[in-house]
Amino acid sequence: MAATLVSLALSILFISSSVNALSLNYYDKTCPHLESAVTDAVKNGIVNDKTVPAALLRMHFHDCFIRGCDASVLLESKGNQKAEKDGPPNISLHAFYVIDNAKKAVEELCPGVVSCADILALAARDAVALSGGPTWHVPKGRKDGRISKAGDTKQLPAPVFNISQLQQSFSQRGLNLDDLVALSGGHTLGFAHCSSFQNRIHDFNGSVDIDPSLKSTFAATLRSICPEHNKVRSAGTTLDSTTAAFDNAYYKLLLKGKSIFSSDEALLSTPKTKALVSKFASSQEEFDNAFVKSMIKMSSITGGQEIRLDCRRVR
Repeated sequence: MAATLVSLALSILFISSSVNALSLNYYDKTCPHLESAVTDAVKNGIVNDKTVPAALLRMHFHDCFIRGCDASVLLESKGNQKAEKDGPPNISLHAFYVIDNAKKAVEELCPGVVSCADILALAARDAVALSGGPTWHVPKGRKDGRISKAGDTKQLPAPVFNISQLQQSFSQRGLNLDDLVALSGGHTLGFAHCSSFQNRIHDFNGSVDIDPSLKSTFAATLRSICPEHNKVRSAGTTLDSTTAAFDNAYYKLLLKGKSIFSSDEALLSTPKTKALVSKFASSQEEFDNAFVKSMIKMSSITGGQEIRLDCRRVR
């Protein structure tokens, strides 16, 4: 399977690099030990916090969906100019220190050479691999962006989106339905706060209180965790039953009426996306291959202009 994933990476790179000038060997001469430095930083982060892999994967996704993968999600707010990380969908992003530590280590090896955007893309890959998922060769050569606006986070696909809204959001970034279903599998890692799925378990619509697509016993469990007037900001649930392992449990639960977000359930609303969910639920290898292909495609959306020395501040 490893050989298959490598060949997938190479074939996709051939397509994407001609447009985005990314390359597998971009730093071979200028920073040959880059990847091991990033991996060490991610490993150290995981030792202290088991939620780091999910955080890094989500961070990279949220970065790429706004102006491309340019590390704009890492920039700090300045006074009244609120940055992406302070936009409502990103308030719960964390583990920025892992990227800071990786950047510090890389700067000691090769000052002013490697972008924060490339470090984040590599860290997201490592997050998946260190959680038992597939690994792949990451095309490199991204630049860091200078613009980061909290208001732009409205562009991120929301957990309440239906399939039409999801398809539109992904297509605007050159991603198709195959990519949508594969990348949604990233929910195999992570945690959902009550606010992101309360629409399904309280006042679902004018006639029913609970989303009928949810298995009743599962809905009852969610309601016990997230009562109607929940005041506990940290309350929520894991996104699948094996939250620290990158596997296909997410798809299996989806088919059993145990999805968390409306956007997860939406994947069952068209024949094409439902067929993909079923395929990934029945084959870890099919999911791994599709996820790698779509991750390389998404992470090849570029848009930056510089190499930051500090990932939290423009030069």
